[in-house]
Amino acid sequence: MDMADRIAVVGYGAIGRALTAHWHEAGRDIVVGSRNPDLLKSADVPVGVPCVDWRSAVERATVVVLAVPHPAVADIVAGWPTGATDRIVVDPTNPVGLSADGRIVSSLDGAGTVGSRLASSLPSARVVRAFTHVMDELLVSRGRRQPGMWAVAVAGDDAAAKAVVGDLVTATGFVPVDIGGLAASAPLDPGGALFPQMFTVADMRRRLAESA
Repeated sequence: MDMADRIAVVGYGAIGRALTAHWHEAGRDIVVGSRNPDLLKSADVPVGVPCVDWRSAVERATVVVLAVPHPAVADIVAGWPTGATDRIVVDPTNPVGLSADGRIVSSLDGAGTVGSRLASSLPSARVVRAFTHVMDELLVSRGRRQPGMWAVAVAGDDAAAKAVVGDLVTATGFVPVDIGGLAASAPLDPGGALFPQMFTVADMRRRLAESA
C-alpha cells in the first residue's frame, strides 16, 4: 500500500467488519482496535489481523477508521493518544435522529457538519468523511458483486488525505467521488441529499447538482 501503511479499524460492528473484510482481501495491512478488546476474541476477525485496544491501534496506524456508534466518538476524542498526530481519520459515523414529522435528521445540536465538528475537536488529525451514506449491510455485498458500479462520496479539507481515502474506497469495490471540503459535506450527514442511499457516479453528481 503506497499511501497508507497501516489501517486501524476502531470498532468492530457492521461497518468495521465490512471494511476489514474488504481491505484484508485486498491485501492491506490492518489492525482492529476496540474499547473492549477481549470481546474481539469471539468475533469473526480475519486470521492474521491483530486485535488490540483502540489506543494501541491508533498509535500503530497511519489511517484510523472510526467504525463506532456516533455517541462513542466523544470518548474516542477525549482519550486520543497524545503522540498520535497527523493521522488520517476516516469518519463514517452518523448521528441519526427523527424529526417531529418522522424525517431522518442529524441529532447534533448547533451549526456545522458532522465532519467539520469532528475536525474542530480533533485538530491533530486530517478528517475525511466517507462510507456514511451506504447502508452498512450493503458495504460488503455491493462492493463484491458489482465492483466499479456504485459510488461512495468523500469529503475532507486535506487533498492528500482524500487521495488516500479514495484509494481505500476503490479497494472496497466502490468508486470514490470527491464532493469537496468538510464544510460542504452536509449531503453525507443524516437528512442530507445522499443519505441513506446508493448511487452510480452519474446519479450521485446529478443529485448533488439538484440539491445545491
